Amino acid sequence: MTREVGRTTVLLVDDHDVVHWGLRSLLSSQTWVARCLSAHNGQEAVDLATRYSPHVALVDLFLGTESGAELCERLRKAEPRTRVLLLSGAGRISAAAARAAGASGFVPKDWPAADVCRAVQAVAAGRTVFEATAGPATPAGLSAREREILGLIATGATNPEIAKTLHLSPHTVKEHTSALYRKLEVRNRAEAVRTADQRGLL
Repeated sequence: MTREVGRTTVLLVDDHDVVHWGLRSLLSSQTWVARCLSAHNGQEAVDLATRYSPHVALVDLFLGTESGAELCERLRKAEPRTRVLLLSGAGRISAAAARAAGASGFVPKDWPAADVCRAVQAVAAGRTVFEATAGPATPAGLSAREREILGLIATGATNPEIAKTLHLSPHTVKEHTSALYRKLEVRNRAEAVRTADQRGLL
């Protein structure tokens, strides 16, 4: 299917219903957006990219068990004209790693809505968007929030319990947990606690 001249087709890829609905409503309301396609997993995203050749795909960095960075590579291979902007509510990816995966940018979900829209528009226009490097990282590269969640994991708290304690959504806790697993290079809670203890992070 051909692209509409002068307006942007966006592919939104996020597995969290509330976030997905909010972003889709936000993007669909923009005058420069011709269409906002939506996918909840990697295969749906690749199928839609192949069919519609969107200008830009806004891809969550953590899609359940899937990696947004790996999906970025698949999307770029399936439709080279589609540029990818990675997005995450927790965890970060370096500009170098994002570029290596084929992404044209990365933005956090806590950016103001107008800034997220401007980032999508910029990537669609051929520019790159990478947030400024945050302040100094804590040991192991964990953010303060990730250290906080790690401490609660060590007490045996479940994700729903952590979400309630920190007033976060379970999805956000899951993203933070996935990020700290990746940074600690572990596969589960037990390994995370053991490794953190060995490194003096608890």
